[in-house]
Amino acid sequence: MNWLAFLTVVAGLMQVEETVVFRSGSEGYHTFRIPSVLRTSKGTLLAFAEGRKNSVHDHGDIDLVLRRSLDQGKTWEALQIVWDDGPNTCGNPCPVVDRDSGTIWLLMTHNFGEDTEARIEAGTARGSRTIWVTSSSDDGKTWTKPRDITAQVKKAEWTWYATGPGIGIQTRSGRLVIPCDHKAQPGRRFFSHVIYSDDHGQTWKIGGIVGPQCNECQIAELSDGQLMLNIRSYRGTGRRLVALSKDGGETFSEPFEDPVLIEPVCQASLLRYDPLPKALLFSNPASTRREKMTVRLSLDDGRTWRYSRELHQGPSAYSCLTVLEDGGIGCLYEKGEKSAYETITFARFSLDWLRTP
Repeated sequence: MNWLAFLTVVAGLMQVEETVVFRSGSEGYHTFRIPSVLRTSKGTLLAFAEGRKNSVHDHGDIDLVLRRSLDQGKTWEALQIVWDDGPNTCGNPCPVVDRDSGTIWLLMTHNFGEDTEARIEAGTARGSRTIWVTSSSDDGKTWTKPRDITAQVKKAEWTWYATGPGIGIQTRSGRLVIPCDHKAQPGRRFFSHVIYSDDHGQTWKIGGIVGPQCNECQIAELSDGQLMLNIRSYRGTGRRLVALSKDGGETFSEPFEDPVLIEPVCQASLLRYDPLPKALLFSNPASTRREKMTVRLSLDDGRTWRYSRELHQGPSAYSCLTVLEDGGIGCLYEKGEKSAYETITFARFSLDWLRTP
């Protein structure tokens, strides 16, 4: 490598700054998982996660927790608890901001702590999976009492249910759209779906359903108004699935594979980068294992992914992207040296860094 090339690489690397937002084993929690980050209309960053009290498992005593940043992710305020229901599971944060009012709507799920996903799926659990919403009108400082919307957004044959993980979007028309997934009887069938609100979060409806053999998903609005659903796949090919909607998420096309987006069967993040036309950001572990957290950039509405950079070569898993006020990019992701669940770390970097070969 010549000196000019070396200096270019060094300059690119220096544009990445990382801060640990949640560290497992601290704040009275065994593990923090399921990151979600949202920039409010006032520019505040809200970093959500599940605070798992006693283990790394997806069930048990789990609180939904939050930290706020007023300086684009350089520093973070003290941890606050958004929802704690004793020994039960409060999780799967999926927020969206209503640009008309500035209200932040946070969709979440709940179940009894002893009810595992397998028992809920089999119908042998004490209860079932329920869907809730809370909101904040003061930039995430305080939150309303969680409201149960299960009857609006869950069908009788659905067993397991998850909101997000990640974030929702507001379309140009003003519709709020939350990506979700569920399992359905009969049989062990996985599906992705969305729910939406046309009255600024007051009521919610079930939108389009995609599947089977897929679940956790994220959504973005393309330059032509179509919605793109990017989906975790169980089809055994190690590639992400994509489905498109021409009616605001009420129906979706049959899913197709994106041959570039390799995955280890894991959640990923998809986000429109508004400063550039047709630009999309994507992050996930770009491997057949949960490792190599990678951020990609498309300049043609996701048809191709021209640029990619690796944030962390080691263990990594779930992630969530955001665009900062200065046009920079943030990625809140699960990161560790021996395990992906050691920290939830916030990485800040420039578009130039992402476009540096």
